[in-house]
Amino acid sequence: MNLRSIRLAACAAALAVTPAAAQQWNTPVALSLAAEGTARRQEAQADSSLVSYRTRARGFVFFLAQVGEEGLTEPPRLVKADELRVEVYWRAPNESKQIILGWREGAFLPTDINYHRDHLGIVTNNFGDLIRIGEGDEVRDVPHPLSPAGLALYDFALTDSVSVQGATGQVKLRAVAVRPKDFSRPAAVGTLYLDAATSQLVRFRFSFTPASYLDRQLEDITITLQSSLWEERYWLPYRQEVELRRRFSWLDFPARGIIRGRWEIEDYDLNPALPEGLFTGPAIAGLRRPGGPDSLFSEPFNTAVVGAGPPLDDQDMTEVRTEIERLAEHRSLSGLPATRFGGGGLSDFIRVNRVQGLALGASSVFGVRGSRIEVRPFVGIGTSDGRATGGAELTIGDAGTRLVAFAGRRVRDFSDFAIVSPALNSITSQEFGDDYGDYVLTDAGFGGLRQRIGSRLSVALEAGAERSRSLDVESSPANGTYRPNPPLGAGTYGVARIRLERGSGGSVATTGDLQGLVQLEGGTGPGEYLRATAQGRWFRNLGTTSLAGRVLAGVGTEETPPHRGFAIGGRGTLPGERFREFGGRRFAFAHVEWRFAAPFPAIPLGSFATTGRTVTLAPFVAAGWAGGTLGPWDPDGGVRPVAGLAAELLMRIVRVEAGVALRTGEFGITVDVSREWWGAL
Repeated sequence: MNLRSIRLAACAAALAVTPAAAQQWNTPVALSLAAEGTARRQEAQADSSLVSYRTRARGFVFFLAQVGEEGLTEPPRLVKADELRVEVYWRAPNESKQIILGWREGAFLPTDINYHRDHLGIVTNNFGDLIRIGEGDEVRDVPHPLSPAGLALYDFALTDSVSVQGATGQVKLRAVAVRPKDFSRPAAVGTLYLDAATSQLVRFRFSFTPASYLDRQLEDITITLQSSLWEERYWLPYRQEVELRRRFSWLDFPARGIIRGRWEIEDYDLNPALPEGLFTGPAIAGLRRPGGPDSLFSEPFNTAVVGAGPPLDDQDMTEVRTEIERLAEHRSLSGLPATRFGGGGLSDFIRVNRVQGLALGASSVFGVRGSRIEVRPFVGIGTSDGRATGGAELTIGDAGTRLVAFAGRRVRDFSDFAIVSPALNSITSQEFGDDYGDYVLTDAGFGGLRQRIGSRLSVALEAGAERSRSLDVESSPANGTYRPNPPLGAGTYGVARIRLERGSGGSVATTGDLQGLVQLEGGTGPGEYLRATAQGRWFRNLGTTSLAGRVLAGVGTEETPPHRGFAIGGRGTLPGERFREFGGRRFAFAHVEWRFAAPFPAIPLGSFATTGRTVTLAPFVAAGWAGGTLGPWDPDGGVRPVAGLAAELLMRIVRVEAGVALRTGEFGITVDVSREWWGAL
């Protein structure tokens, strides 16, 4: 029998079924199917023809860090990876034993994380009647929807069915959405996929209600369990994936820790004779730390990590979360407290620039418990200019749609494109008089809609009014002298924007990715203007090396106001050219680099980390162009090419760029934190 074809068919069917946004809950057909599924699970546990089995599982457990601006849309960075080989034993009615035979790990950023023991093994019994995760420290005793107790606690809706061709003929799966009758209780939310012929559970994709989480730092847990058919009778574990996302329980800060696991189970030995003493002791035994024979692993560790792919690909889990959120409708499934002290990054609390001096700020998030309604007020003051800033943002959303209203006053850099980490800019401003911002004061009020179209694609619409005013230098640095802040104020405009964005598909360890956004903006006031911008990032792994690129472009009509112009040169764009020497109503910029690892002495960083044994080197070429007279910048500088070398040190946390401007021969060097960390700084 061709088992592989049935497994692939079951996987394809489950992926093809997506519950509709509006369900018909608790119809007779749905309730009958749920009852049949529950009965089949109970019968399977009592099936005397399957006494025991033995198999092996191959698993990866990844710890990732995600930082960035509010919404955390940047791809996560791989911090640590573990690869495991586990021997799995099961005996009726519900005894299991797992022995870790092989275990290897690699750290890509400093960390001392330790996993719960059950994260290092598989789920052998579809969680039974009560779901426990993290050895009961994260989720404990949540009723399974297809358990005798679950039938009374959950709503069920038949959403779709699909027929696929398997080795033994047509395999029909039926998708049943499930949600709790009472969302204030510990419960699961997700989709059950049942074999239409037998009502056996084939696949379960689900998350939990907030009351399920015992660890208050848990944002959510998402799980997929998939089974395959053996001997045309037994649905046994085949593939499993889990994702746990954590954030600060008291602080709304753009930083998240993620544990992702993926397991694939190999061929089964059914009804073997198992020793009586095998099931004594802990459920997951064997190695307590990395080790075991190298023969258990067929390829180098880094190759295996890149080849793992899906655990590092955020699309699959995003699709599952979107599906689950639709079932929850207007209810929030986050386990985090609804009200928290907040900040969009460290510089929202404290920063230094030449127009405010030392600026202090604070914000919070106030949510309605159990809903997706949030208010985020923020306040700030500059100690040199004495100017107060502040405002609030209101969001109301469901699974893929968010209504947003904002009103407030901000001091911000005029550019849409970040060129320096905010924390470093504060240091260079205070100590050396090097402030890499050109600032404008804006008073704005906007309302808008943000719609998720797919796992990666979203569109945003907003309209409102904005008044911009110029700012003067109000502070003095410890050393050096500040350059003047350019006059960028343009008065009051009515503004409308539409933005289409393709988000990241995963972490930087995957084989390749392309992300970016395009935005069209129109305004009317002292003049009328249209403005379009685009930005994109891509990378492609080439064996042990990779290519990476970044593209920026923008164009505005003749009456574009100065604070909506563009500028390039120096730090963040063209090292070797003078900082923001060229600008205007239109510009284009491209940067391409070839990345590879080179040996580097490892320096210990305490008991749990080192600087790493390699440094990433990246020869690069870049070019920029700007034109169209606007504001204080020199237009028509022609294409400005640059060539240079970048090095990423300390496990790619620090990036050094050295470049030569090919038209002038001038040399420039910059040091900063790697770009993916900027949003948290």
